[in-house]
Amino acid sequence: MDKYVTGAVIRRLREDKKMTQEELAERIHVSGKAVSKWETAQGFPDISLLEPLARALNISVIELLSGEDIRNRNRASNMLRSKFYVCPVCGNVIRTTGDAIISCCGLTLPPLEPETADEAHEIHCDMVEDEYYVRVDHPMTKDHYISFLAAVSDQGMQLVKLYPEGAAEARFQRSRVRYLYACCNHHGLFRITR
Repeated sequence: MDKYVTGAVIRRLREDKKMTQEELAERIHVSGKAVSKWETAQGFPDISLLEPLARALNISVIELLSGEDIRNRNRASNMLRSKFYVCPVCGNVIRTTGDAIISCCGLTLPPLEPETADEAHEIHCDMVEDEYYVRVDHPMTKDHYISFLAAVSDQGMQLVKLYPEGAAEARFQRSRVRYLYACCNHHGLFRITR
């Protein structure tokens, strides 16, 4: 593990919750002196205390380890602010509608930053009745391929997972689609606006 909770993080999160060191210590059944040592970098909490510590600070263990307190301030969410995460180990595609800390196969995943589609990743879109027929003229070899196509509207998301040696194409319902995405396993995420 290359990250471990730091005393500065514990102190900041404790103070955000308006707790004293003694109050935090009581909640996780340690001494106030132990919390003080953690916060002054004279020691670290035992790994068996990470879950109780995270629970006492009202965050996840992943948030505690990363030092970030992720809170969804907009309870209604905004589909147009969708973020995509792709696991390089298993190929899972995870989509969020706000800030998140995503972990898969033991890795913390960064959100993919969409780029404007270039010539090699141009997203073609044709209207066929009430659908968009979307395709990317891209090699679909075992090593280099488009891993998914997605359509995002203010109402939701449609995603089609693609596989090597298949066609880089999909059909999506047109209703209120604002963005079309294509993800290349080598070059990242590309987007066009409808």
